[in-house]
Amino acid sequence: MLKVITFQKPDTLPSDKQNNTHVSVEGADLKHAPSTALSLFPRRRSHVRGYRGRASVWDKIPELVVKSAAAVSILFILSIFVFITMKAWPVLKASGVSLITTNGFDQQVNDAFNSVAGQESYRFGLLGLIAGTGFTLSFALLFAAVLGVASAVVIVELLPTPLAIVCRALIRLLASIPSVIFGLLAVIAVVPFFASLTNDAMQERFVGQFQITGDGLGASAVVLLFMIAPTVVSLSIDALEAVPQHFREAGFAFGLSHFRVIRTIVLHNARSGIIASIVLAAGRGIGESIAVAMVCGGLGIIPNPAHGFVALVTPVLPLAPAIINKAEAMNRPAIEAVLFACAFVLLLSGSGLSLGAKLIESRMNKAAGI
Repeated sequence: MLKVITFQKPDTLPSDKQNNTHVSVEGADLKHAPSTALSLFPRRRSHVRGYRGRASVWDKIPELVVKSAAAVSILFILSIFVFITMKAWPVLKASGVSLITTNGFDQQVNDAFNSVAGQESYRFGLLGLIAGTGFTLSFALLFAAVLGVASAVVIVELLPTPLAIVCRALIRLLASIPSVIFGLLAVIAVVPFFASLTNDAMQERFVGQFQITGDGLGASAVVLLFMIAPTVVSLSIDALEAVPQHFREAGFAFGLSHFRVIRTIVLHNARSGIIASIVLAAGRGIGESIAVAMVCGGLGIIPNPAHGFVALVTPVLPLAPAIINKAEAMNRPAIEAVLFACAFVLLLSGSGLSLGAKLIESRMNKAAGI
């Protein structure tokens, strides 16, 4: 076997000897390096080049699959918007802006149901439903955000690891409970609780408007609170754990207390994830129907905060429960169109929440220099 001692190519060679590289090998003096030296070392260049070409083709397949799946998802979402808009168009065209600025949904649905075929009116007002959705979601989201973020901070920063693991398992279990179970528990416990806080004087005062039974805004907000709070807690835990540990250590090194480290460092760096958790919880709450429909009262009345506690027991009808409550009358074209109009408003609301959250996150990242 030959042993290579040196392989030297001069920096400058005559033009007629540029292809002759001097190679010194033990037992041989080779003058033609391009032909002879390559015979000593197996040629793998073409093989490697061909392998890389095949690898690049295979690498493009997952990319094409992902892009195709994204395109199909976008088309599917757009088709949902188009379908719902087409179904709701008769009401959108006939009502115009008054659809979201006027009330009277309950009476309008009754009139449409009892009208002669072909003579029903497509003018509706969803202001009471929109107000019921806004009040219910606002109350539930306010308490869910405060309790959810506080619970996440306690679990991540304060509890011992074994106890924190148990709490996380309980939160996941709570998030997996079907919504109808929450509604049933609310009917058994929450509604009687609100009813026990009322009296005959309240009923006599509002007897001409609605009946106070315990169903209403307060019960709807409570059941919605228990449904969206696990979402806030679990996603806030992920956001807090994503903050690097050396951020906390730097705060301790500067002499900050644990509370100040949590408030000024941990929560500050996890704010984007926390906001995302609240927005996702709002998206779930705005479309919740079964549990809320069981305790909302079923009337499109706008609660009046000036009434005090009575506002919490005022029957309401959010948009999503309205679709459930009136679905049995969808054989009437006008009622079918107005229920699809409710779905149209829900879609726009959910899209607005997502875009708003993205805008807030981008502004926060820009302010932080990210």
